[in-house]
Amino acid sequence: MATIGMNDLKTGLTILYNQSIWRVLEFQHVKPGKGAAFVRSKLKNLRTGAVNEVTFRPGDKFETASIEQTDMQYLYADGDQHVFMDNETYDQVSIPADKISDALKFLLENMTVKITTYEGEILDVELPKTVELTVKETQPGIKGATANGGGKPATLETRLVITVPDFVNEGDKLVVNTDNGGSYTSRA
Repeated sequence: MATIGMNDLKTGLTILYNQSIWRVLEFQHVKPGKGAAFVRSKLKNLRTGAVNEVTFRPGDKFETASIEQTDMQYLYADGDQHVFMDNETYDQVSIPADKISDALKFLLENMTVKITTYEGEILDVELPKTVELTVKETQPGIKGATANGGGKPATLETRLVITVPDFVNEGDKLVVNTDNGGSYTSRA
């Protein structure tokens, strides 16, 4: 692991700071008219998911964290555990539901995701930007409705509830954006 200072920060870098693992989401070098320069940053704790704003001063030093990302296939749920298989080695790992609760809203069997680890500790499940999910329950579609209408709730096959346009019917396959907690993008 390399030791770096505030001037080496960049978006996406993973560092060890305050006895935890953080990913740099944003940073801004600030040079006030009076006093020393500093860096304002937004960091995400990869263990807890918390996002904090942190200010670094010129003398601050921290180590980079060497994290690994592995393509893995979601296999099945076994009680409170969810089983994933490494696509290259076929090794399987079980992850508790509470550690990946946000990802479970989008996961289907056989879906490939990226598992982020640090020294063998599973930190995160990274989903594709969009997934295709089938509508299991919604009100009947309205003929002639457009995507600009008010929308209606729809329950998808993963039990995720999103707002969809009025023309969507049960059984339709939808493209859902995973970045913002799940939003309708289009029909598949």
